[in-house]
Amino acid sequence: MNEEVQEEDIAKKKVVYQVPDMDDVTIRLDVEYHRTEDGVQMMDLYSPAEAKSGARLPAVVFVSGYPDAGMQKMLGCKLKEMGSYISWAKLTAATGIVAVTYSATEPVGDLQSVLRFVRQNAAELGIDETRMGVWACSGNVPNALSVLMKEDAGYLKCAVFLYGLMLDLDGSTSVAQAQQMFGFANPTVGKTVDDLPAELPLFIARAGLDNPSLNETIDRFLVKAVSRNLAVTFVNHHSAPHFFDVMHDSETSRQIIRQILDFMQFHLLEQAIHNESS
Repeated sequence: MNEEVQEEDIAKKKVVYQVPDMDDVTIRLDVEYHRTEDGVQMMDLYSPAEAKSGARLPAVVFVSGYPDAGMQKMLGCKLKEMGSYISWAKLTAATGIVAVTYSATEPVGDLQSVLRFVRQNAAELGIDETRMGVWACSGNVPNALSVLMKEDAGYLKCAVFLYGLMLDLDGSTSVAQAQQMFGFANPTVGKTVDDLPAELPLFIARAGLDNPSLNETIDRFLVKAVSRNLAVTFVNHHSAPHFFDVMHDSETSRQIIRQILDFMQFHLLEQAIHNESS
């Protein structure tokens, strides 16, 4: 979340980590998930290439906190059309998990519509509606955090947050100020770490050279999360800037991306298999 990042053609950049079979995944573009008087909202689904007919696989929703119009103004494309989101979705599908990206005009309501559509049409989409996760970065994180706080969110088994604006805690207004500047949704106003489910595994990645105001929200969040003994996995990429997964081509960046993929795979695939066999 800084002006230097916007000078780069960030919209076209891909994740700095690749795997050989990620371009073989099955992609379904522009699946209608919601219709209003203002138009039709679409989602894209990325599924493992080897997925068997009738299989029900876990899914990760890549959360948007911005209206498409705002993203197009900033970056020239919708969030789901960004090279980073496409490559993250392909990487996720290559691990055996369905990835969902989507368009948005009203981020808070549209995220609810996406989750509801996926769960109601899970069989047709090849998704196990009881094993889902969310992934969010930067200003998209507050919207993702808000769904974790819902009473009916037990189907969400993990969440990944990269260099994200978290919560305004202890009198801080960093998230609110960033919202005014960048225009993302912030439905967690007034919420605290106590509003999160105690057992939900979280993966939080911090970019050490990021905006100090943004990192302050991560630091405060971690102190509160650890004091509550939440299931937090934390990585600090001390030499990296914002958007390090696409902007910092280093082995450390690739290692963290692999960690994130392993984290999602463990909590959505391996843990479920273990629970079923025990």
